[in-house]
Amino acid sequence: MFSIQSRLKLLFVLIVTLVLAISGSYAQYSLGKELESSHQRLREGVLTRLAISLPPALWDFDKAKVDTIIEAEMLPLEVESIRVYDSAVELFASKARGADGRLVVPSGPPPPGGLPARRELVFRDAGSASTSIRPVSVGKVVVYFSRAQIDAALASELFRKLLEVLLLDIILVMALSLSLRVVFRPLRQLRDGLFELATRGTGEVEELPEDRRDELGDVIRGFNQIQRRLKSTIARIREAEDAARRSQQQSAQAMTDLRLTQESLLQAERLASLGSLVAGVAHEINTPVGIALTSASVLKDATDDMQAALAGGVLKKSVMLRYIATAAESSRLIMNNAYRAAHLIHSFKQIAVDQTSEARRPFVLMEYVEEIVTSLRPTLKTTRIALKFDGADDIVLDSYPGAFAQVITNLVLNCVEHAFDPEQPGEIRIHARLDVDVVELELSDNGKGIAPELLERIFEPFFTTRRGQGGTGLGLNIVYNLVVKQFNGTISVRSTLGHGTCFTLRLARVAPQAVPATGGAESAGAAFPERIAARPAVRQAMGDEGLPG
Repeated sequence: MFSIQSRLKLLFVLIVTLVLAISGSYAQYSLGKELESSHQRLREGVLTRLAISLPPALWDFDKAKVDTIIEAEMLPLEVESIRVYDSAVELFASKARGADGRLVVPSGPPPPGGLPARRELVFRDAGSASTSIRPVSVGKVVVYFSRAQIDAALASELFRKLLEVLLLDIILVMALSLSLRVVFRPLRQLRDGLFELATRGTGEVEELPEDRRDELGDVIRGFNQIQRRLKSTIARIREAEDAARRSQQQSAQAMTDLRLTQESLLQAERLASLGSLVAGVAHEINTPVGIALTSASVLKDATDDMQAALAGGVLKKSVMLRYIATAAESSRLIMNNAYRAAHLIHSFKQIAVDQTSEARRPFVLMEYVEEIVTSLRPTLKTTRIALKFDGADDIVLDSYPGAFAQVITNLVLNCVEHAFDPEQPGEIRIHARLDVDVVELELSDNGKGIAPELLERIFEPFFTTRRGQGGTGLGLNIVYNLVVKQFNGTISVRSTLGHGTCFTLRLARVAPQAVPATGGAESAGAAFPERIAARPAVRQAMGDEGLPG
């Protein structure tokens, strides 16, 4: 870093150097133009004289005269070489300047650094008065000129100017050094005092002497006053820093408590959805179990009547046929409702295990979506909303089914709660497709849609449009956190008021950061092929009482 003294020296040196450089550049430019003009006149003179004197000698093939003319024209040092060609473009005579300055007959090509100038040699018969005789071209002359003299003169002038600038700069620096020392010596003492004040404690720095009675003395007295005020300011700053440090610790603790509270709320939300799932499935199982129990009771009464008729010896064919018909109908009802109850229990057990476990396992995407929706059937039965599925049955995910079930559950229930009014008919469509190793899942509805100003906030925690009506604002935030953090995927939403909403999820077919599966997930993974094989049979047994939509 330059001091002010050095900067002043540099500034004055630059100004002087710049002025002298401009003046020298103009002088150099003028000298160059003058030398170029002189060189041009020399070239024109040499070529003109050669064009006049050479044609008669070349016409007479007088080589000695040609050589004499060439030597006479090469007296100026700027002429490096002259070559004379006859009309057959043959070299007739030539001269070149050697390294020692003597004229020699060149034996090689022209000098590479020369500037060639050409002129055609025309012979005119001065003694002929006939106008019918035309001028005859007898050859050409090529003269090579050198710029060495011009460059030497310019270089000499440039060196002289540079030496002049250097001497003036040295004299100026010496004069400035002597004159500025008077000002900058006390300023250096003041600088040292400032550095000491900045690097050491304010209590360890002594005040500067105030014995000067000039302008610098006023500066020193001001410095001492600033030092006294600085000591009191630093004391107040240290007290404020201690208070800020304590406040920061309290804020960090409050942030930790807030994060723990948020995690507890998220876990409570997940457990609450599982609790509603338990109540709904228990209510849903009542119907098939009740029908099965009633059918079994009817079958038992018919069997008792059959045994009584057989024991009394009054067994008739009509009694037998009636018993067979009752047994067949009761068996069919028991089997269908037992399959329905078994499917509900199986779906509930798998969803419940998945939602309480973070283990991963492979699962068929659309089959698992139907199981999730089956577990939500008690909620959907009270609405006029139909669910439709559209996706290939062979898409298999190696991922976290519990988190996936939470995502689908929250999205479906969000549509049920917000997209449709009570008793309003509607449709929720779930579409899945495989894009290489990425599964794209779309969940769309034809409900009310979302206002544009709310689209950017729907994934924020605790944001809900049903505050005070049971809405917690955590459903879609849980979905966002699970998709982005656990599945390392993306979720986007688009909506138009009055035309529905569409959520688009993009998940990796094989979830990253695999975690070893334990417990219930292992048994679920072991039964994976059997579950796929049993899927059509369960659907057939459920008949028209299957999945909603």
